[in-house]
Amino acid sequence: MEHDDDVTLPAKRVQSPAEAHISGNGEEEEEEDTSKRRRTDNSEEEEEEEEEDSESENEFEPPRPGAGKSHTALPQHRPPAGKTVGAGKRYNIPMAAGSSDDYGSSEESSEDDAPDDRPAFPRGGGKGGGKMFSSKMLARKALQASRQESSDEESDNDDDTETGVPSAPPPLKRVEEEKRPVQGTNGQSAPPAAPAVVADTPDYVLKYSLVGHRKGVSSVKFSPDGNWLASSSADKTVKLWNAYNGKYDKTLEGHTGGLSDVTWSSDSRYLATASDDKTVRIWDRDSGRTLKVLKGHTNYVFCVCYNPKSTMLASGSFDETVRIWDVHTGRCIRTLPAHSDPVSAVHFNRDGTMIVTCSYDGLIRIWDINTGQCLKTIVDDKNPPVSFVKFSPNSKFILSATLDDTLRLWNYHTGKCLKSYKGHSNSTYCCFGTFSVTGGKWIVSGSEDHCVYLWNLQNTNIVQKLHGHTDVVLCVDCHPTKNIIASGSLEKDKSVKIWKHE
Repeated sequence: MEHDDDVTLPAKRVQSPAEAHISGNGEEEEEEDTSKRRRTDNSEEEEEEEEEDSESENEFEPPRPGAGKSHTALPQHRPPAGKTVGAGKRYNIPMAAGSSDDYGSSEESSEDDAPDDRPAFPRGGGKGGGKMFSSKMLARKALQASRQESSDEESDNDDDTETGVPSAPPPLKRVEEEKRPVQGTNGQSAPPAAPAVVADTPDYVLKYSLVGHRKGVSSVKFSPDGNWLASSSADKTVKLWNAYNGKYDKTLEGHTGGLSDVTWSSDSRYLATASDDKTVRIWDRDSGRTLKVLKGHTNYVFCVCYNPKSTMLASGSFDETVRIWDVHTGRCIRTLPAHSDPVSAVHFNRDGTMIVTCSYDGLIRIWDINTGQCLKTIVDDKNPPVSFVKFSPNSKFILSATLDDTLRLWNYHTGKCLKSYKGHSNSTYCCFGTFSVTGGKWIVSGSEDHCVYLWNLQNTNIVQKLHGHTDVVLCVDCHPTKNIIASGSLEKDKSVKIWKHE
């Protein structure tokens, strides 16, 4: 056919017998070539799959819950964001020990199981219990065990040690039991000298009534050196008096609104005042001049306090904030959104690292002065308005006054109320309270029944009631070294009184 010449088919090569003898069986060679090609193809496919896998691993994202395969989510232990307290603002406050929200742990979990990012501040627990750091607990238990082995008598004081309240001192031994009788001039034994024992009850008497303010007295403060007494008043002035004889010295004038508080610097050279004109003023004691006017609060300034080094001032206001001021520059260096009601008191601890504040919102708060963080919030079960608060002289406790006729002594590490002092009247005004440690250990407070009350610190009994004022006793203060108490009263009285215990 004609088309056979147009198509050329490849001719099949036929091996000669000699070639077949040299190369072997032709079919076996073809099978080997086929297997080699298959291995090559497989290796290329594996390389392509590996490349695809690597690309897919780089682009991999964990599947969302409910999409694709099911995944078990790992538990995430996060510290709590804070509690909603007061006006609804969130604060990073350490949560109560044993609560179900405490870093995702249950009530049976121990402190050792907690993550390392716990707040360093000791935690409160429930209604005021709470655990201290485990190392401290072990050391305390070891100390108690050694005391029990050495003496059975000291073990009776363990309960007081646990609560943080100093135990009562052991009874004094009579001198005649330890010393030989002294022979008198007539040959008879003379009675031994009686040991000096602190009186069980104070005996303060009124020494001076200081008159001069035209309106109610809002605050009285002794200077740290004990030489001066400052009194602030709603008449917009501060008056300085000699602390020992009550002699008038000078009047500090300059505010345009009534004063609510006054405080001394640690060297007794300067004073600071809080006023209804929304400012804080710093005064020179010797000249009576205003050195600086601190402006920034947007409402009445109600309380003010120097830090121990007198380099900073803390002020609380009806604008619900606490401001920290640099004394040298007069500038506000920190503003704390402290409470949801007017701030009624501020006070620094002994080393100046913390301040305590209180408010009509019923809360007592401890703040880190360097970071501005709220370290602790203390609240009573009934949540009465808190009118006053201050650290104890050793800064281990805080004393608070509330408008339910009660003063309370708190261990602020655990949030536990250790003592309650009652019997006076305080349901309307922000009456001051303070510690008296120069003679016995007393709690001193003003009262709305026109008296000054003194309680025994340990047994909470009323040990003396001072009569003399004719109106609400709003403010009291105790002399730093002598058995002297100063008190100030409101509109119907307007006097400052000095009481002494000889």
